[in-house]
Amino acid sequence: MTSRRIKNGFVLLVFTVMLMACSSSDDTPANDNTKSQIETNLKSSTWVITKYMDSGVDELYHYTGYEFTFGDNNVLTATNGTNTSSGTWNITNSSSSSSSSNDLDFNIVFTSPPDFEELTDDWDILTQTSTKIELIDVSGGSGETDYLTFERN
Repeated sequence: MTSRRIKNGFVLLVFTVMLMACSSSDDTPANDNTKSQIETNLKSSTWVITKYMDSGVDELYHYTGYEFTFGDNNVLTATNGTNTSSGTWNITNSSSSSSSSNDLDFNIVFTSPPDFEELTDDWDILTQTSTKIELIDVSGGSGETDYLTFERN
């Protein structure tokens, strides 16, 4: 009688593991759809930075008056009518380095000027709507937190 319970328990355990393995693949299409939706939304308009907190210090003034264009081929352009800075952007699935399979990183790279280099990071998406995207970055070394918010212009 005891060996029968062990067999039944083992069969139940194997079935449960197989079921869990099958259900994890269902997360990828929803994540891909979200990524695609965010990319399409960003490309549809110009954006402004409405919040930039660098380790608790408000540094929004560096970006006041700039409009950001998230273009095709991952080209990111910031202009205030006089000055233009170019960089790159993309959204990647960072599930390989995170415990969440739905974790998307919003990657920004500027190589100049120094104020725009501060935006270079692999930001985590806190929230996103059709008019606003809120990003966060927690430094691995010091644990300091940066916040960046773009709103549709």
